[in-house]
Amino acid sequence: MSVGVRASLRRGRPAGRRFLFEWLGVACAGVAIVLLSVLTHWTLSADSLVYDRFLAARERPVSPDIVVVEIDNASVAALGRWPWPRSVHAQLVDQLAKAGAAAIVYDVLFTEPSPDDARFGAALRERPAFLPVLLSPADEAADGRRQLVKPVAPLAAAAAGLGHINLEVDNDGIVRSVALFEGDAQQRWPQLMEPLWRAVRDGRIALGGTANPPSEAIRHADAQILRAAGSGSEARFLLPFSRTTQSYRKVSFAQVLEGRVPPDLLRARVALVGVTASGLYDRFATPLSGTLGPVPGVDIHALVLDTLLTGSAIEPASRPLVVLASLVPLALLLAGFLVLSPLRTMLLLPLLVLVTLAASAALLYVARLWLAPVPAILALALVYPLWGWRRLEMTMAYLRKELKQLADEPYLLPEAAEPAREFGGDALAQQMALMAQAAQRLQDMRRFVWDSLDSVPEPLLVADLQGVVLIANHAARAYLAGLSEGDAEGRLVQDVFGDLALVKPIDPNPEMLAFAHAHWPAPLDPALGEYTGLMERGVEVRARDGSDYLLRYACCTNAQGQGVGWIAGLVDVTALHDAERQREDALRLLSHDMRSPQASIVALVETERERGTLEAAPVREVMDRIERYARRSLTLADDFVQLARAESQNYALEPTSLTELAIDASDEVWPQASAKQIQIETAFDGEELGWINADRSLMTRALVNLLNNAVKYSPPKTRIVCSIAVVEGSGPRVICSIRDQGYGIALEDQAKLFEPFRRFHAGQRPEVSGAGLGMAFVKTVVTRHGGEIHVESRVDQGTTVTMSLPALDVPDDASDDGRSA
Repeated sequence: MSVGVRASLRRGRPAGRRFLFEWLGVACAGVAIVLLSVLTHWTLSADSLVYDRFLAARERPVSPDIVVVEIDNASVAALGRWPWPRSVHAQLVDQLAKAGAAAIVYDVLFTEPSPDDARFGAALRERPAFLPVLLSPADEAADGRRQLVKPVAPLAAAAAGLGHINLEVDNDGIVRSVALFEGDAQQRWPQLMEPLWRAVRDGRIALGGTANPPSEAIRHADAQILRAAGSGSEARFLLPFSRTTQSYRKVSFAQVLEGRVPPDLLRARVALVGVTASGLYDRFATPLSGTLGPVPGVDIHALVLDTLLTGSAIEPASRPLVVLASLVPLALLLAGFLVLSPLRTMLLLPLLVLVTLAASAALLYVARLWLAPVPAILALALVYPLWGWRRLEMTMAYLRKELKQLADEPYLLPEAAEPAREFGGDALAQQMALMAQAAQRLQDMRRFVWDSLDSVPEPLLVADLQGVVLIANHAARAYLAGLSEGDAEGRLVQDVFGDLALVKPIDPNPEMLAFAHAHWPAPLDPALGEYTGLMERGVEVRARDGSDYLLRYACCTNAQGQGVGWIAGLVDVTALHDAERQREDALRLLSHDMRSPQASIVALVETERERGTLEAAPVREVMDRIERYARRSLTLADDFVQLARAESQNYALEPTSLTELAIDASDEVWPQASAKQIQIETAFDGEELGWINADRSLMTRALVNLLNNAVKYSPPKTRIVCSIAVVEGSGPRVICSIRDQGYGIALEDQAKLFEPFRRFHAGQRPEVSGAGLGMAFVKTVVTRHGGEIHVESRVDQGTTVTMSLPALDVPDDASDDGRSA
């Protein structure tokens, strides 16, 4: 891993950890907001306001089984000042019973005795009648016991049921709920409508529009109301106020007394008698007071009875449920912080608010469950700016740190002289100054890259991983223009170079040559991974105009070492090939036209010697010298030609046994070794034949040169050992060592051993001939075979020359064939 990659990872980890810690902190703050809002009633007023708006947005039909008998202004005007004699009430009850009312409920207190109580009590016995009791408020109880004042005894005895008519208001003075039971630690008293409701449910009172027995849905609603009616419980529920709350059928008290109300209007219905006259002011604020104004208490009691009969009571959700429901949109918003962009997160916020309100309204309207949405909305409204602030602060700190590090790093590109910048001002101004400097450096780097690409004289293409050209330098555009091709940008590399014909790969392996020719032009596509190795080493191609090019690919990586694209370079090698052809011509001239005169001289000398014309000593000495010089010139020409061919010609590689080549070379050198009584031994490592991929003639000539040098520079009656071994490792190698017992080479001369025209024993051994090209030839052959060669030598202690060549895996049958051959 590079230093840049490690540095970027080190920078990324703290930023990632801080992001996570900031997110967890904001999440904890959101949860705390929800808990405090629900447990401490922070949002109670806002919840009540939303609840009131929801109720006002929907109308609810009223029960036809309830008729309100109003003690209205007209009745007061007709019957005189309130309160009226109870004989008047007895007359009203008689008229209601005569009309067939199912039950009579009075929302009027009768706690003081009157002379007409017996008459009124007798009338109440004609129909089930329900009277209110006076229950002292809880805050007025002296010893914790609330005081209950019943109606006078004749009326209480005549009533079918008694109940309180207390309507408790919330902190904002609005009546939203009712308790079916109120009392103290010793006893409880039902709400006035509760005994009437039970009588209807039990079938003791039959109403015209109320089914008996009730439906399954109404029984379930009844069970919900009564499940909290255990010992000490109020069984409180929310009233479903609507704009129709005051739409119950109403008749005037005076009209009933006068018999001007049709009996069908009262038959089989509950007659609820209550005060609506403005002077008596029995009115309360409700969630609909903004639309309806203050509502008379009798209308609220009618709504209580209607709610009980229809099973439409609204149940407030428990605190744990409100907490859990409020955490759901908060969790979604927190998840959006992690995976969504700032814009999408901003759009998510109002969406979650709307969904929260819609879900709360749906539960209220459909399931009759009031789940306050404000805690969730408050958490969303506070968490979003909190997260925006923390994310902005974290981003600013991170950018400030990175830009400061970038500003402190040495800038490697040449810059124009500018006045020094002072990063003063506030934090934002400093950040903007650093950003401007970073942007300027980025622009400079981009310009430098473009100038660098355009300054390269060879065509260069930059492509992505799919092979689509992104950038073409000036030379590439000129090259394509010369071919009447369009722009390279946006095209595939394979299409841009599609007209090039393959000449040969740079890899000398014949298998690679066959592979490339078989699949061409597929290797031009960098998206095909099986050809990338071939194209990274390079191939020689030929254009339509006969020009020769070297085409190579190079992989582009980012700071993390990941491949991001490719660079394709096209180098014109036409002039180089022309120079190679001229060199071949020169070699042919040297090998033929210059060798021929020298060979003719040697032939003439030998002819004259056979004719006996060289008997005179002066003439024989001159002719011997001419022959020696001619032969030396021939040897020099042959060595030079061999070296040039070893450096330039294409090798004919084939599986070859290095052991067999060593034996052949030993046989060729045997006459010279025998003349000096030098013994040449060939040693093998077991049965290994040392298979390599080699040009047989050139490798044999290299071995001959090494053995010939060993013979020439060794004293008579010594031994030369040629050993072959296969060494396993990261890649198997064939090692060939030639060790002699000769004169050795000085340490300072060993570094120059493989340079052309170097001879190290010319002064001490003038009888040894040579041009100093043999070892240069050996070095060239071994290197072009992918091998290595080195020398170990000491003066007068012999020399060891070691060649290391890549081993070739050869099947056993091939090895057997090699041995038999």
